[in-house]
Amino acid sequence: MSNETAPLIEYFKGYIPLSKKEIEVLNERFIERRIRRKQFVLQENEVCQYYTFVVSGCLKMYNIDGNGEEHNLQFAAENDWIVDIDSFHNKKPSKLYIIALETSVVLQIGKNDLWYLYTYYPKFDRNFRVIIEQKFIELQNRVLQNISATGEEKYEFFLKHYPHLANRISNMQIASYLGITPQFLSKIRHKRMKS
Repeated sequence: MSNETAPLIEYFKGYIPLSKKEIEVLNERFIERRIRRKQFVLQENEVCQYYTFVVSGCLKMYNIDGNGEEHNLQFAAENDWIVDIDSFHNKKPSKLYIIALETSVVLQIGKNDLWYLYTYYPKFDRNFRVIIEQKFIELQNRVLQNISATGEEKYEFFLKHYPHLANRISNMQIASYLGITPQFLSKIRHKRMKS
């Protein structure tokens, strides 16, 4: 087992564990990258080239609107994936940015290598399908939160589902993700501490 891909192999054990041969192929197809804090993995108008698995550190995916306002779509820390899936699969210029919030180590796989795994090692196809289904569920829950929850409920949901991120990300980043102002988030946090 390669030291670089060991966390990813462990991660797949939670789905359908890999055989020795599948681990060998995984080691050949994924590349490790070390990313400095504030270094981009993807910028607007680039085509997203990789599915990125976070070994250590934290990344975020965001968009900047016409008024220069930043909107955080996703955070990815250890044992999580991040990708602009539309740009990756459709080879379209991205409307998003992916940047490291902390110095990070990631494992990446390009489209041709991913297709190779899907074609010749069907277990990867099944594993990735489950991963994508889980991400879709997260997205549905997030949309429901955005259209029907109060600021307090959104924050509680964030803490419940991402407790490992609450102290690693600034109030401004979390507020952007929740669609509320940093001042309102500070009030919510203050109220929680008093109760």
